[in-house]
Amino acid sequence: MIISHRYRYVFVELPRTGSTAVSAELREHYDGQAILRKHATYSDFLRQATEDEATYFVFSTVRNPLDIAVTRYVHLRENPRGHFTDANEIAVRNALAGRIERRVYRWLHRHDATFEQFLLRWYLVPYDTWSSLDHKRMDYVMRYESLGNDFKAVLRRLGIELVRPLPARNVTPGKDPDFSSYYTPRAIARASWIFGPYMQEWKYDFPESWGARRVPLRARLYLHVARVFRRLYWANFRYFDYVRRPVQNAA
Repeated sequence: MIISHRYRYVFVELPRTGSTAVSAELREHYDGQAILRKHATYSDFLRQATEDEATYFVFSTVRNPLDIAVTRYVHLRENPRGHFTDANEIAVRNALAGRIERRVYRWLHRHDATFEQFLLRWYLVPYDTWSSLDHKRMDYVMRYESLGNDFKAVLRRLGIELVRPLPARNVTPGKDPDFSSYYTPRAIARASWIFGPYMQEWKYDFPESWGARRVPLRARLYLHVARVFRRLYWANFRYFDYVRRPVQNAA
């Protein structure tokens, strides 16, 4: 999370949405400083903010979940920077999410799984992120797909002059820029159920090449039921799960 007391803003870093590029640019050129932890939620911030800080302009990002799933798969397959095998990385990434990712990593490499196999095995419940906690009440939500222009728009809202175009950072190596190329017919059918409700909320469309896609009503209902329990974890337990733990099962 990034804050600037000079410009009175808070940037909330949602994973896999280009937040690394934005946070680096804010720190380098727009008087931003890191607070709490990288992926702290806005609710985390409000719990410790002063009355004045709670009025700061707050913004974050979202991204098409179809693209996020492909990025996750390639990241697991390629293991850049040893996220899933390096002992130091494991010590830092030892929260529940990190432990799950290492389990998926071991499964993927044990089976040499395709993207279709990965999606069918690990995406069973309608997709959601902790953006559902706070993003709807933020002052601006940028989209990964138009991040450069949206970043300019945020700076204009803040009355800040743009120093330079937003550079790309933390690009996933080995990924085809066209995420739709990873989706087979079976993967497309699963994606309608898994990602459709979230895409509707954030007004993302399925690729035109997929034809007309219907989001099942039961998927939308399932999302809202699951969200009750997910929000309980994200709002009340996720913060404590990020305490650094001893390295275990580094392999």
